[in-house]
Amino acid sequence: MRHRKIRNLDEKMEAVACHIATEPENNKGQWLENFPGCHKLFLEIGCGKGKFMTTMAKENPKNAYIGIEGQRTVLYRTLEKIEEGKLNNVITIDQYVDPGDLEKLFEKDELDGIFLNFSDPWPKERHEKRRLTYGKRLIQYVELIKDGGFIQFKTDNEGLFEYSLEQIEETNLKILKMTRDLHNSTLEERKVTTEYEDKFKETGKNINMVTIEVVKAAK
Repeated sequence: MRHRKIRNLDEKMEAVACHIATEPENNKGQWLENFPGCHKLFLEIGCGKGKFMTTMAKENPKNAYIGIEGQRTVLYRTLEKIEEGKLNNVITIDQYVDPGDLEKLFEKDELDGIFLNFSDPWPKERHEKRRLTYGKRLIQYVELIKDGGFIQFKTDNEGLFEYSLEQIEETNLKILKMTRDLHNSTLEERKVTTEYEDKFKETGKNINMVTIEVVKAAK
């Protein structure tokens, strides 16, 4: 999807740059130290314009949230929301995530959960490894999440959802919750939405959701 250009984007980004992690690799294993009073750490990969993440941050002030977004025009909208909400439990990372990047940013068992909201479906077979629910990526996420944590995935794309369920099964991960019509369910996850999700709801489009429970063998 194309996004409108923002005039003087560099200047505007600079004005709210305090909400972007500089040299994020240096925070590996120490992210929570940046959020006094917070006890849990969550990551949203592809945070878009930030409605989901900033709403979660407002409703859960004892949790810390990190949003990764590579499109700067989109990320700026997130930064605006953080600034306007005066949120001190949110920070962003200004980059795209390639395979292996997360291991540079986070220590094993550092996260309490990962959110994947309306990720790019990358429908062509040759782009399979770019999908955020590709099996090897799921395994990478699990390494970074504490025992008892989760991976939550929402999408309107039926093909991507079926593919993701197959990947979950092939990697022997445990499904905690699953629905093919989130907003006609009673699940709590229907309450906090993204901008995309709101548009889909208005048209009556069903939203698919699956939550993977991270269960690690006792050492």
